[in-house]
Parts: sequence; structure tokens; C-alpha cells
Amino acid sequence: MLKIFATLARGAAARACEDLIDQNALPLLDQQIREAAAALDGSRRALAHAVAQEGADAKHEAALAARLADLEQRAVAALAGGREDLATEAAEAIAGLEAEIEGLRAARAAFSSEVEALRRTVREGGRQLAELERGRRLAEAAEAVRRLRTRRGEGVPGAAAALADAQATLRRLRERQARETAVAEALAVIDAAEPAGVAERLEAAGFGPRTKPSAAGVMERLRAKAAGTPTAGTPNAGTPAA
Repeated sequence: MLKIFATLARGAAARACEDLIDQNALPLLDQQIREAAAALDGSRRALAHAVAQEGADAKHEAALAARLADLEQRAVAALAGGREDLATEAAEAIAGLEAEIEGLRAARAAFSSEVEALRRTVREGGRQLAELERGRRLAEAAEAVRRLRTRRGEGVPGAAAALADAQATLRRLRERQARETAVAEALAVIDAAEPAGVAERLEAAGFGPRTKPSAAGVMERLRAKAAGTPTAGTPNAGTPAA
């Protein structure tokens, strides 16, 4: 029994760890990418130092070869001049230079293969890091979509019922507003059909005497006054009222 409990505890701990990783997947991925980028940057720096060292070794070998050629030329001249002692000393120096050059060439060959392997590693690391960056951007976009869906209620228990209730409430609100609009329009029709409303519309159309002053009537009266002509119901300005 204790063994079963221990197994269950390990299972629960493993699941909790997986849940924690899932909940923090993006921050974890960001940190891992940063660490990978730092490691790749270190590899690039190491490659740069290796390439620089390879160039320095090549220059050193070229300098040794130049010294070797110069010594050989001088040794030949010494032999021609009867100075075998100097030629022998030069020969010893030449042998040392040849051994040094041979060792340097062997070291350069091995170093060159290691540099080429490091170049391949850096290129592959750069390609993988670029893929990780693209994958990270896609994962971030997918996470943003997931959060948006969560805010909209998709995938949340009870969200479908809540949306249905909200839609029903909106539908009832629109129906009530439509009924109120219809009632207001009907009242306007009824008001227009009242006798007073009919009389006003007939008066506006020019049928029958006017019951309200109008701008046209006022203008007619003003023109008559300006011309000195009395209007109906208005005493003449030049005749005193009785």
C-alpha cells in the first residue's frame, strides 16, 4: 500500500510539474532561446579566435619559409666562398627551420579541420536558432489567439449558455424598441387624422382663410405699408380714424 501511495505521489508531482511547464511554456521557451543564443554567440567568438589564430599561423609559416630560403642562399654563397664552417652552421639552422615548418604545417592541418567542424557547428546552430525564433513567434501568436478565445468565452464551461442568454436579452430589447417605434408611428397617424390636423393641412395647402399669421402675409402687409396702400382691416395712414 505504501508503495502505491509513493507511486501516486510521484505521479501527482510529475503532473504538477508538467502543468507548471505548460502554464509557463512561453517564458520557458524565451529563456531557453536566450541561453541557446548566448551559447551560439560564444561559439561564434571561439570560431573568430580560431580563424584569427589560423591566419597568424599561416603568416608565421610564411615568415619561416622566407628565413629558410634566405639561409639556403647564404649557405650556398658561403660554400662557394670556401667558408664551409659557416655553411655547416647554416645547415644546422636550416634543419631546425625545416623541422619547425613541418610541425607547424601538421598542426595547421589538424587545426584547419577543427575550424571547419566548428564552422559547420556554428552554421547549424544558427539555422536551428532561426527555426526556434520562428516557432516562438508562431507559438506566441497561437497563445494570443487562445487568450482571445478565452476572453470571448470559447472553451469555458457555461460560456455557451451565457452567450445564449445575452442573445435572448438583446433580441427582447430589440423587439420592445420595435414595438415602441410602431406605437409612436401609429400615434402620429392618428394625430394627423384629427379634425384640427386636417384643417391645418388644408390651410397649409392654401384652402380657406388663414388662422395663423404667415411670413408671406406679413410681407404683403409690409409692402402695402411701404407703398402707402391700406390693407384690409388696417386704417389708412393718411386718414384719421373715426
